[in-house]
Amino acid sequence: MNELCFLTIAEAAKQIAARKLSPVDLTKAFLDRIASLNPQLNAYLLVLVNSALADAKQAETEIAAGKYRGPLHGIPIALKDIYCTKGIRTTAHSALLKDNIPTEDAFTRTLLADAGAILLGKTATWEFAIGGTSFDLPWPPARNPWNTAHDPGGSSSGSGAAVASGLAMAAMGSDTGGSIRGPSALCGLAGIKPTYGLVSRRGILPLSFSLDHAGPMCWTAQDCALMMSVLAGHDPLDAGSANVAIPDFASINQHISNLRIGYARSMTEEAEVDSDVLKAMQAGLKVFESLGARVCDVELAPSLAFADVASLISRSESYAIHENDLVNTPHLFGKIFRQRIAPGALVRASDYINAMRGRTRLVGQLADVMKSVDLVVMPAWPTAASKLGEVPGMSRSKASFMRPFNVTGSPALSVCNGFSAMGLPLSMQIVGRPFEDHIVLRAGHAFEVATSFRARRPSLEVEASAAA
Repeated sequence: MNELCFLTIAEAAKQIAARKLSPVDLTKAFLDRIASLNPQLNAYLLVLVNSALADAKQAETEIAAGKYRGPLHGIPIALKDIYCTKGIRTTAHSALLKDNIPTEDAFTRTLLADAGAILLGKTATWEFAIGGTSFDLPWPPARNPWNTAHDPGGSSSGSGAAVASGLAMAAMGSDTGGSIRGPSALCGLAGIKPTYGLVSRRGILPLSFSLDHAGPMCWTAQDCALMMSVLAGHDPLDAGSANVAIPDFASINQHISNLRIGYARSMTEEAEVDSDVLKAMQAGLKVFESLGARVCDVELAPSLAFADVASLISRSESYAIHENDLVNTPHLFGKIFRQRIAPGALVRASDYINAMRGRTRLVGQLADVMKSVDLVVMPAWPTAASKLGEVPGMSRSKASFMRPFNVTGSPALSVCNGFSAMGLPLSMQIVGRPFEDHIVLRAGHAFEVATSFRARRPSLEVEASAAA
């Protein structure tokens, strides 16, 4: 039944709509695969066998009665375990919330349920979406399905591992400094951090009010677009939600010959980037040129300028959120979480205000650059996946290609653009103007169709039998 677990959402949706594929059979296939492979990967903290099967049966009954809701109806998905789920444990992968049962669903959980998606379970995360790959928490960290000795990235680690290994067709992540795009890059997925305000964060445990984003992680950019067509929209109860026209995500099948693509060469080359990552980027630029896009170099502010601003903002806001628990019950947090959050206690109000002013300047600089191009591209991650627990923390000495676009709020997509000599995925990041998420996804989709990288999946069964 594993072939069902490697269908894309787009492929499965066509078969479900035509009544050639049963949502019950599809959900059972995923539950069986989770039971078989999750012990290797630790991708799920909680698997909802009974409710998933009940929802799948309801979907099958509705579709048979002619009440098909759309492309997500009957599609098995997962949620990062910071998405609140009514009556279902939501832990943030932390001892502090190990028995936490929310009384309301996250707004995005409601949207997905209304679209008919089947919730398979809750996926592993770095503690409160920042704690790093930790071994002192109630549950072990997720592992990378391409090589279980390697890290899947974070903080949406379980979501990345689950989708790459065929344990979910899609999973929701959150992104404050790269937490959707990082695991997507290291696990070989398409993962989009939408424009700030396009997808509600209500009911998602916060980390940084002004930098948090919520978005989907899928096998393809096309599947991300199908998810975004349900997720995007105004939520009046989320203070950061934008009341704007929703992009036409169906337009991603259009050609890209009219697009101008800027390569952030200087930002890329100022960092310590592996040679195979640079080669993959150069090959990717040639793919875009072959599709008719015009490619040129563009100059962005140094990544460390973004890092300084992002660090001051995120540390201040994160400490404000967690101060009471850090003061009163520090022993309930993991070591890495405490180390990353505690510096926020030392940030002065003037530092925070100046960081916000710096942020405004950086937003303006990027807007000026994007007057001459439609998209900016660069690696999402400078290397392939490191060994488990060796993913670097967020420090000024480590340039990040992802954090700049949390600062600007721009839509940013990670797609697989090759593999290392060890067979680990490499990545390219595609960045657009605010609320032009559909154009970002269109470029990602065109790239995936023009290349062969979506045909390659991890071979966990082989690893398992070899180990036996």
